[in-house]
Amino acid sequence: MIQTPVLTVVTVTPDDSLQRDRGCALNDSGYLSTMDAADIVASVLILGIVVVSLLSNVVVLICFLYNPEIRKQVPGLFILNLTFCNLLLSVSNMPLTLVGLITTGHPGGAGFCHIVGFLDTFLTTNSMLSMAALSIDRWVAVVFPLSYHSRIRHRDAVLALGYTWIHSLCFSTVATCRSWVGYHHLYASCTLCNARAKGAGVQFMVFTVALHTLTFLLTLIVMCVTYLKVLKVARFHCKRIDVITMQTLVLLVDIHPSVRQKCLEEQKRRRQRATKKISTFIGTFVVCFTPYVITRIVEIFSPGPISPHWGILSKCLAYSKAASDPFVYSLLRHQYRKTCSVLANKILKRSPLNSSSFRTETKVGRDTNSTANNIQPSPNKAFNQ
Repeated sequence: MIQTPVLTVVTVTPDDSLQRDRGCALNDSGYLSTMDAADIVASVLILGIVVVSLLSNVVVLICFLYNPEIRKQVPGLFILNLTFCNLLLSVSNMPLTLVGLITTGHPGGAGFCHIVGFLDTFLTTNSMLSMAALSIDRWVAVVFPLSYHSRIRHRDAVLALGYTWIHSLCFSTVATCRSWVGYHHLYASCTLCNARAKGAGVQFMVFTVALHTLTFLLTLIVMCVTYLKVLKVARFHCKRIDVITMQTLVLLVDIHPSVRQKCLEEQKRRRQRATKKISTFIGTFVVCFTPYVITRIVEIFSPGPISPHWGILSKCLAYSKAASDPFVYSLLRHQYRKTCSVLANKILKRSPLNSSSFRTETKVGRDTNSTANNIQPSPNKAFNQ
């Protein structure tokens, strides 16, 4: 008996007829797969980023609200805006990306995904421009220290933040109104999706290139120019201090050898301090955002498929910037460390006098260092603050 083959016809809606590797996929689109080892590692990584980002940015926000000196400073407004973007990104986009990895599809309906995609474009763009504003502020503080307060005022900072918001709102609103945002399986998140812009291929390409040029590339150029000028000024002042230090050591014939050695060590650390900080500012920005931006550009111009594992990794690196920003720009600074110490003492109901013996011992240990530190004030005081 000859069996007649049966042809099964499956009706697929337009929103669901999307490619798995490079398009938008829904839970009911037929792409059923189990998590492999790479997805599990990515899920654990995103979970860790969410936890670190939430805790560190909340601590920065508490320090800002608690310490009036931080609130009076102009950079505090830029840091507050950056913290706001990182917190909102941590509670909206990151958890949904984690759910998308676990369920291999986007959680919620199309309208909800559009809102999340709007936030993804807006918050990422806003945070990048806030970093550019911080670099300009540090450049003015170091290169023009005497006229800093007349050049950079709170009104100027508010105007700069207004521009960052308008810039970010324009790009995110255009993408949402044109329905260019949706669930992108390559990144397991609701974001700009080229599969939803098939009818406007050239327009979407122009939009994507303009977005990354006026955000990522613009911010990178501003950071490189400003911080390299800051490094140049810092090195110039370090050379002056080194000359004064060596002249003082020559004149102080009876100085103890250990003090002389500490002076030389402090001289070496002084040369490296500004370089390390500037390398951290620029390096974290490049490492976290460059893979994601390059993947975005390659995606719209290259016909070949892109590995989903690479897409998830690039998205995780972009998310990791929200977890590293509190340490890079805030928590490692003296004012924030001091505020955290005061808050910890209050929480633990510990009087500052209880640590007086520790401070006395520390002061005795640093007495030998005072000669080197008091020879000349630090040239990077404005930069460190």
